[in-house]
Amino acid sequence: MTEKSLTFDEMKAMTGQELGVSGWTLIDQSRIDQFADCTGDHQWLHTDPERARRESPFRVTIAHGYLTLSIIGALCQDLGFMPENIRAAFNYGLDKVRFLNPVKVGARVRLRATLVSVQDKAPGQYLMKFSNSVEIEGEETPALIAEMLVMFYERRKKPAA
Repeated sequence: MTEKSLTFDEMKAMTGQELGVSGWTLIDQSRIDQFADCTGDHQWLHTDPERARRESPFRVTIAHGYLTLSIIGALCQDLGFMPENIRAAFNYGLDKVRFLNPVKVGARVRLRATLVSVQDKAPGQYLMKFSNSVEIEGEETPALIAEMLVMFYERRKKPAA
């Protein structure tokens, strides 16, 4: 997607608007296993396809909820917008997360994001809240909804000599 560079004032004017929808991302067993290795969460529901086929109500392995949550940052980059003149952007936290529908192995997910608010925190510092829905291809109910907070730091212009 083409990146759109917006001023912070333009972003404030977009409060309440949908920012876009990312492309689809495959959640395969390899990704689930890598997440399990990274976090140490090797619960069979995620990592044992044979047992999941026998014992899980889903009959397949499912992604960790936190795996689905953690890919929001990468999917945001696919939306193609970014405030201009950014020095840094940091995850500031989450106000609300609800895991609504498991992501089955082999499913594709995408992000739908809306700008909820933009707050001036200090000169050149802005706290933005985004409402995120991680959608599962072919499913009516999203995998999760999450209100994400991101702190943006503006690159300050150097005074003329």
